[in-house]
Amino acid sequence: MANKQINQMGLPKSIANVFAARNVFTAKDALPLTEFELMELLDVGLAEVTSAVAHISQIACPPYQTVLSLMEQRVQNEHLAGHLPTRLKGLDETLCGGIPFGVLTELVGPAGIGKTQFCLKLSLLASLPASYGGLDGRVIYIDVESKFSSRRLIEIGVNSFPEIFHMKGMAQEMAGRIHVLRPASLSEFTESLQQIKVSLLQHEVKLLVIDSMAALVTGENEHGASRQHTLGWHVSFIKSLAEFSRIPILVTNQVRSQSRDKACQYYFQVQSWNETREDHTRYDSHLVAALGIQWAHAVTIRLVLESKSGQRFIKVAKSPISPPLAFPFNITSSGILLLSDDGIELTGPDIHTIHCQGHNDIINFGGESLQ
Repeated sequence: MANKQINQMGLPKSIANVFAARNVFTAKDALPLTEFELMELLDVGLAEVTSAVAHISQIACPPYQTVLSLMEQRVQNEHLAGHLPTRLKGLDETLCGGIPFGVLTELVGPAGIGKTQFCLKLSLLASLPASYGGLDGRVIYIDVESKFSSRRLIEIGVNSFPEIFHMKGMAQEMAGRIHVLRPASLSEFTESLQQIKVSLLQHEVKLLVIDSMAALVTGENEHGASRQHTLGWHVSFIKSLAEFSRIPILVTNQVRSQSRDKACQYYFQVQSWNETREDHTRYDSHLVAALGIQWAHAVTIRLVLESKSGQRFIKVAKSPISPPLAFPFNITSSGILLLSDDGIELTGPDIHTIHCQGHNDIINFGGESLQ
């Protein structure tokens, strides 16, 4: 709106002609000047300048919206701002419906905690017929670490949706909707991204899974700034894929160790850090998400899978629409199962610290920690 022409704003013709004669053509040209500067430039009185500036500002500035109008717009555009339900009731209620369309959702946790199990279940849900609550589409599953198991996928399907998978030929049809890619390197993954973008439209893809992004980065020989530059390009491209395709994109991430000294980065953490240092048994280990700050800012939803005091939890560590909550879960023959739909509210370091009982404080992936 700042580039809107002044002569198209409905000003009196006499004053509009004066603006044009002084080479002030747009709102961007006029509004940075003070009223006295405009009086001198246009050679008109204060009343005319004040009236013209008020009129230009009203036309150029976007109108405000109430919360009610935004809610009504969201309802009208639900097909663009939908969710993929996880079928985990407490988690879906917390996320206002499930994994959101059009943004990046990150699933982070140590090895063996259940990240791939979660991805397999989501892949099935996206490929389910709409009549059974699915998205009735195809899935692109980028299996970086070769952890995808077709046998486990079918097992989850049979136990979760027996009425579907016991129908003749349905297991084969559902499995045929999930396309698995196994790039051997980050460069190979990069080459396939453009093809993925085309496939998202041509093949009615309703979910993209990358398992895992950290494994792609650690597989390269790049270090430091070079690695961050490469990751930055991929972050931007994957985010554009989400916005372009309006589908949920689920990316898994690994964990790295963080020294206690590095954990205290802000002045308001000093007190809690001093308390924690005195009680070193408070946490089983101190782990944080890999890939660094740039990646953390790129994801809209961060779900953390962790193990604490012998119990696994899935916690909503980052979300613009919900408070930090944790849900205890088990892994069963039908996938992840919440033990309670009532989330445990989190505060302080518990939000971002990743607990992993039984791990050492120093965990190194590929011989080097990701920064």
